[in-house]
Amino acid sequence: MQNDGEQIAVEGHVKWFDPGKGFGFVVSAAVSTDILLHANVLRNFGQSSVLDGAAIRLTVQITTRGAQAVEILSIVAPDLSQSSDRLPEDMPFDTELIGGPLAPARVKWFDRGKGFGFANVFGNSDDVFIHVEVLRRSGLADLQPGEAVGLRVADGKRGKLATEVTSWESASENSD
Repeated sequence: MQNDGEQIAVEGHVKWFDPGKGFGFVVSAAVSTDILLHANVLRNFGQSSVLDGAAIRLTVQITTRGAQAVEILSIVAPDLSQSSDRLPEDMPFDTELIGGPLAPARVKWFDRGKGFGFANVFGNSDDVFIHVEVLRRSGLADLQPGEAVGLRVADGKRGKLATEVTSWESASENSD
């Protein structure tokens, strides 16, 4: 067992995360208990949510109250192609669309219950449609109004749509 206060880097997967509650848990073979993942730690990584089952590398601090995430080092979305969670056949757009390069954007609004929302790419007022399944495929569970994200955008039959959603940092690094 680790010493109280010690910080260690571990790999694991997201057990669950609820953006409304502001926390969730990670499990790792390196730590004997669930690891508390607070929304602030996730926000410091540039995301407001993470999909259950996502692979995650993080720094953890062991305390008398349990294990807590201190810093996220990386997140990899779960492989949904091997599960029954594939994109539905009745998607409102062609799921084969690839989209252009990652571009920094801001979320206008996203309603998880409705299953979609909109964002604007920096410097462009055109609305970009974001479907919840694209969000899930990108490893995210929810978006908040005003949140900075990266989008890969394609022209669909009904307008611009996101084919991938990433953290702001990913889009910023790719826009140089």
